[in-house]
Amino acid sequence: MQYLLEFLNAKTENSQVETIINANENEIKILKHLAKSYVQGVGLLSVFETLSFVFGTENNNHLNYLADLKSLIDNGWVVQGIGLFKPENKPNHATLLSLLHTEISLSPSFLKILEDGNLDMHLPEISAYDDHLGYLKDQFLRVELYEKNSLFLSQSEANKRVKSQITRLENHIKSRLELSKIYISVEQIFKEHALNEKEQLIFLTLLRLEYINDFENSRELNSLIGLVSDDEFDRMKNKTLLDDSSKLVESGLIEYDEIYSAFSTISKNFFINEEILQSIMHPNNSKNDKKIKLENVVKEQEIFELIEPTTSIDDVVLNEKTKELLNTILRQVDKKVLSRLNSWGIKNRKGIDAKVIFYGEAGTGKTMSAVSLAKSLKKQVLSFDCSKILSKYVGESEQNVRKIFDSYKDICKRTKSEPVLLLNEADQFLSTRIGGGGSVDKMHNQMQNIFLEQIERFEGVLIATTNFLESLDSAFSRRFDYKIEFKKPDYKSRLAIWRKVLPENADFEDGFSVEKLAEHNLSGAQIVLVMKNTALKVAVKDDAIFCMDDFKVSIERELSSAFGDEKRVGLLR
Repeated sequence: MQYLLEFLNAKTENSQVETIINANENEIKILKHLAKSYVQGVGLLSVFETLSFVFGTENNNHLNYLADLKSLIDNGWVVQGIGLFKPENKPNHATLLSLLHTEISLSPSFLKILEDGNLDMHLPEISAYDDHLGYLKDQFLRVELYEKNSLFLSQSEANKRVKSQITRLENHIKSRLELSKIYISVEQIFKEHALNEKEQLIFLTLLRLEYINDFENSRELNSLIGLVSDDEFDRMKNKTLLDDSSKLVESGLIEYDEIYSAFSTISKNFFINEEILQSIMHPNNSKNDKKIKLENVVKEQEIFELIEPTTSIDDVVLNEKTKELLNTILRQVDKKVLSRLNSWGIKNRKGIDAKVIFYGEAGTGKTMSAVSLAKSLKKQVLSFDCSKILSKYVGESEQNVRKIFDSYKDICKRTKSEPVLLLNEADQFLSTRIGGGGSVDKMHNQMQNIFLEQIERFEGVLIATTNFLESLDSAFSRRFDYKIEFKKPDYKSRLAIWRKVLPENADFEDGFSVEKLAEHNLSGAQIVLVMKNTALKVAVKDDAIFCMDDFKVSIERELSSAFGDEKRVGLLR
């Protein structure tokens, strides 16, 4: 404590501390009073009490020294606490009189001088990073310096001093990275998304908050923007770094919650996407860990089939009206839409919510569209066949209904994901409740009541498919956000489906006409089945050439074997 004692006892301006800080006589007196109070156990003092003690209050003499105090704040030797009149922006932007009723304390920088006799930032010798933790340690120190710098006025002595430290540290990190050969996930993220320096700093700031388990401070929009801005104009310009179309948000690297204050204002708190965060905190784990974990949990439950979507909505041939409704659901992912819904009080969580019924004849693409919608939402699918729900034992069917939704919630919680819940062949759930008084009728109605209750509470994306909408109970109709009809494809749609399923690298006979194939009144599923059967037939031929006659045989067999007007097929429902 040599330098502290020397500073407290010095009667002239010759102590090591005074030489470093280059302060005037009045500023030294203020600092000495704060230092004496500090070593006696008082770290926070009011400005009024400090100036009154040091300079007296006769004829309001203490007011003459507010400028000296502000100089100490601007130079980073003193920091403001929270007083009765807290400045609206940075503490050093305060007017002189507004300082009078705030509280102050010695800054960490000044305490370091008192203890070490210098402000030098110790950095180890330049060497390659051995692991990602060493890299993060340097980057988090960089974030701390930027946070410190955000408290100072641009071009002030404190600002220049901290910027010099930042430059030195950034060069140190760059040199270490050039020597390093290990995989550093954060740097890979920066490269993949082409983040600029300011975007990188915002990302690192949020990452540091996760590592120190700070879930409140510095996450707010203005705090983050303040780190990368020099002045108010710079702040306004840099707000685009965190708007909904920004690289950080649009790419899904970071997300935000909107917080409503008591004054009906909205603030945004940002955080790193959970999957991205896990890939950084556990870099040695497989990139597919989350997927594997979901698969394992689904296997444990033994209720659902996990489907990994391979096609998106753009891959499905649908009529324009149906596609428009599906795109309306997809637009919920748009951050601007979410923001508006939240501001209107219509949504209160960041996840997408949609309860949808897909209805229509068999083979019209209901299941394929449900899976493709999930792909477009970047989600996996948990599929349940509702025809398996009935039990011959009284009471078990009702329990099974609860088990569907309880198991889904458990999977979401354990995997920190929210797959689409697909209820296939949900006719028995959705049909009008039975008015009979028999035990079977009562069980059926009770099962539907439980299903209705679970639908009401459901959060996420739920899709129920049914072949019949005529018997839909009105109570269920009100609980679903969308009821989307799937019709048999018309000629134009059939032509598009044929063109999608015909193999591009196959040989076809001269005069082959896909237009003639489309004239046959087949559903999408029937077209896929005909294509499969025809391909098997052609594959065993010596020339392996597709002929119209081969297709005609398969089409006639398919149409003649249909039950009534249509045939139920299992490829697409």
